[in-house]
Amino acid sequence: MIGILVHGDNHFIVRGPLPDRATALALVQHWSVIRIGAQTPTALKPWRISSREFREDLEWAVVVPGENAVSPAVARLLEELTARGVAIHDSSSSVW
Repeated sequence: MIGILVHGDNHFIVRGPLPDRATALALVQHWSVIRIGAQTPTALKPWRISSREFREDLEWAVVVPGENAVSPAVARLLEELTARGVAIHDSSSSVW
């Protein structure tokens, strides 16, 4: 599966299943800080950042609030996904 993990004004195109709330937060924390030579924790190995995907292939989306607002380009992509029937999961919401 391919999805998008949005964190404030940053985003990651991700290969892997739809993460639950705790995993989405862990992925954002893991990928947002550069750690040279660091190993990916075992629990996060089912997910990896992908640099070449088609937007039409995105199957899931998770938004994790950050310090900055979502960029206009990513907001537009989220709108496209919603129009296609892809649920946008908000990690700050009590409904997942």
